[in-house]
Amino acid sequence: MSSDIRVAQVMAGAEHGGAESFYTRLVAGFEQVAGIDQVAFTRDYPARSAQLRAAGVDLRSFRFGGRLDVLDHWRYRRALQASAPDVVLTWMNRASILTPRGDYRLACRLGHYYDLKYYRHADFWIGNTQGICDHLVRGGMPAARVQCIPNFVDETLRAPVPRSELGVAEGVPLLLAAGRLHRNKGFDVLLDALAQVPDAVLCLAGVGPEDAALREQAGALGIGERVRFLGWRDDVGALMHSADLFVCSSRHEGLGNIILEAWFRQCPVVATRSQGPEELIDDGQSGLLTPIDDAPALAAAIRQSLADPAAARTMAGSGARCYREQFAESVILARYAELFRKLAAERRG
Repeated sequence: MSSDIRVAQVMAGAEHGGAESFYTRLVAGFEQVAGIDQVAFTRDYPARSAQLRAAGVDLRSFRFGGRLDVLDHWRYRRALQASAPDVVLTWMNRASILTPRGDYRLACRLGHYYDLKYYRHADFWIGNTQGICDHLVRGGMPAARVQCIPNFVDETLRAPVPRSELGVAEGVPLLLAAGRLHRNKGFDVLLDALAQVPDAVLCLAGVGPEDAALREQAGALGIGERVRFLGWRDDVGALMHSADLFVCSSRHEGLGNIILEAWFRQCPVVATRSQGPEELIDDGQSGLLTPIDDAPALAAAIRQSLADPAAARTMAGSGARCYREQFAESVILARYAELFRKLAAERRG
């Protein structure tokens, strides 16, 4: 029997998204970890497939369609069985629903407070925040079979995006926000706050159902000329090197990958006390926290950071140290590898 651990990683998510991006980073990263032999099952989105293949990943593509797509489901399950994994790690609802128990240890990874009915058949559960792990245990999963393993970010070194490309003059305070344009992200509150921060320009990177409403709101507030709607960007790290401050205005946020990204890029952070950011940030030390849905408080924290850039840089440095010690790629890969070895040893008896 091979001493390598065979791991199947299954993602049936969308083309873009935080979990989808981390799935790609983690799978690609494991190609450099000795003793782990893996296969990836995912939808064939061109950018993701190209990135995984470039990393040398054994990639299998399926539609992962709805409940009527019986033939594709059968093909996936047959391919999964044929790959003979020791451990299967599923990501989010659909992949977990479509993956049965088998001659392997089934682990489910959750990045949000999902309905747990989709996950009860698993052998082990991973939450990327302690709050999500607590949600799993409260929902009936055995505490000894639940583990918190956070994310790491894309650690590729990037040059700043020139301000001229963003239409922002030198010396003008540049705020950055990024994420799906959805009510959960609280970008409407951020626009209300921006109206109370004279002269600052906001670059908002993302797409989503609130796009038109946010543009209309910016116009009604008289700040349309100070908001740059950037659309979907795959260079948020480079944008952070250009910004004076990153703002996370979310009403609901799981881990808050974007906070980790800002820490890694040493970009100062102001965030609301949504689930992930409140768990990550030591208020006044590695960033500033404000109440959810409180535009005046958010505006005050933004003004405070812009008025004292030295203090903001000190907090950014504290966040960077926290990232290196607890969230760096090497740290997180080692924790997943340790778990895979434990589960494979259980399976092999």
